[in-house]
Amino acid sequence: MPGATSTAPFSLARERSFADPKALMAIRNLELRARVVVEGFWKGLHRSPYHGFSVEFTEYRQYSPGDDTRYLDWRLYARSDRHYLKRFEDETNLRCHLLVDQSRSMDYGSLTYSKSDYARTLAATLAWFLHGQGDAVGLLSFDERVRDYLPPRHRHGHLRQVMLALEHQPEGRRTNLSEPLRRVAELARKRGLIVLLSDLLTPLDELERSLARLTAAGHEVVLWQTLDPNELAFAFQRPMLFQDLESQQDVYVDPQALRSEYQRRLTGHCRQAEIICQKLGAAFYRLVTDQPLELALADFLRGRRRRNKLIRRGASRFSST
Repeated sequence: MPGATSTAPFSLARERSFADPKALMAIRNLELRARVVVEGFWKGLHRSPYHGFSVEFTEYRQYSPGDDTRYLDWRLYARSDRHYLKRFEDETNLRCHLLVDQSRSMDYGSLTYSKSDYARTLAATLAWFLHGQGDAVGLLSFDERVRDYLPPRHRHGHLRQVMLALEHQPEGRRTNLSEPLRRVAELARKRGLIVLLSDLLTPLDELERSLARLTAAGHEVVLWQTLDPNELAFAFQRPMLFQDLESQQDVYVDPQALRSEYQRRLTGHCRQAEIICQKLGAAFYRLVTDQPLELALADFLRGRRRRNKLIRRGASRFSST
């Protein structure tokens, strides 16, 4: 799975053990789809060399009188002769906002399902997985404006509310990335995880400024660009009438004459998004809707583990000064 922060995939029991996306999308219940993906992921992981893989997020803070000594990191104390807490109940339970693009362009699909079906299934998978880890999950869906908002919570019945909100089909026309990112920056008072799922088929002029506001506040940002295979290959053969799903404008196009220029522009557009994320330290992944969703979950967890190692390494360096 290509991406600015992506390295070699997990050595899982590869795609043969994963749910075929077409079969997965045939499951009407979104919550059940999410469960199938998570269980398939763990099955593949347990057949791989990554036994005992941990997704726990760890932060360090200097000990203060009255803190719970159960969370002292004694290994760090042995190296530095200083007391640091590696877990705080209030701080290590992750708060995640899932931002899901519900604009009309997400309703496109050359397969038996749309980009929206695929992105909403990934959002449901992340919600299911994080909720099972004891984390608080919220949802913000948007098109040209914010549609649904559920604040991050971890309580009985909240995951079901998230799943029901994700069932909503795309209604709006245009994609406006600035508004949901501005809104979540106002709402997310404490540091957490911000996950944006969109095809990004919109001008990116304001993306850097909007993401910078989140990363500057200490949030971890993950951006998933979701595209259909036909949008990448543009494998249409005969001249035909195309319709812009957001503007409803009809354009007569000869695909063979425009394919090279189309792919050049799309590649440049996607690369611009990658560069913005690299610059700000945000994770960027590209999802193609014919790929198993378990691979997206593997990328997500590998990226979080790498980030957590950097945090622990930084804490160790700090403690030795």
